[in-house]
Amino acid sequence: MTILDGRKVSNDIKNEIAEEVKQMKANGEKVPHLAAVIVGTDGASLTYVGSKVRACERIGFESTMVRLSNTTSEIELLDKIEELNNNEDIDGFIIQLPLPRQINTQRVLMAVNPDKDVDGFHPMNFGKMALDMSTFIPATPFGILELLDRYGVETDGKHTVIIGRSHIVGRPMSILMGRKGFPGNSTVTLTHSHTKNITQITSQADIIISALGIPRFLKAEMVKDDVVIIDVGITRVPDDSEKGYYITGDVDFENVSKKASYITPVPGGVGPMTIAMLLKNTLLAREQHRKHNR
Repeated sequence: MTILDGRKVSNDIKNEIAEEVKQMKANGEKVPHLAAVIVGTDGASLTYVGSKVRACERIGFESTMVRLSNTTSEIELLDKIEELNNNEDIDGFIIQLPLPRQINTQRVLMAVNPDKDVDGFHPMNFGKMALDMSTFIPATPFGILELLDRYGVETDGKHTVIIGRSHIVGRPMSILMGRKGFPGNSTVTLTHSHTKNITQITSQADIIISALGIPRFLKAEMVKDDVVIIDVGITRVPDDSEKGYYITGDVDFENVSKKASYITPVPGGVGPMTIAMLLKNTLLAREQHRKHNR
């Protein structure tokens, strides 16, 4: 069994990007600039955005954090997005989700300029991805593809089962794993909360990508020998420890890992890859803007 080490691979990617940024500076070029908009004081969101800002500093990107209060109106947020769309110094930006109840998330994501949508959430970018056109791939699916690629996990002709159909992970992964090329060319089954006899399906899978958010949902008896497991889930489960919780994924790691050929740990698997690929998308955005401005 091989651990798909997201921490190691994400560090490799950051080092590679840092080298590119160093070269850009040496050539007198503008370095990539990533902005993040956070509305409210959600602890997990603040931690996540903070880690993005630190990652930018480490690799030599410029970064801007836009913090807005919990009472920010939809109009005020849309005005801020328009400002970022028109700011030529900013190559890409993200809107940290979830947003407060008074704001329509879909309307906000639609307002982001697709050329700066480094999260890959805009319908134009999602549509391009579905049509195999060059675009920003959502960071978590992009990270999963990169892990499979760098570890040389065979996907051609394999049966890939996706658990969960979110717009951020499940649905894009179902498209990407079925596309031509590597990683891809697999036969995909997309399962979700209404799927009947899910064990019957997962037990036939060569590759399982679980993004359900139910702690230790996938048990050893639900998978076959030599399965490849990508665990996207991350849940805080309360316990009696000093911290008051432990972190686990969708997969019963201890038992499933005994049958798997490859498996991602939680934490340290898909999570670190998400930030690395967001930086990669920002680098791609900078390159596109440079070509456009020639």
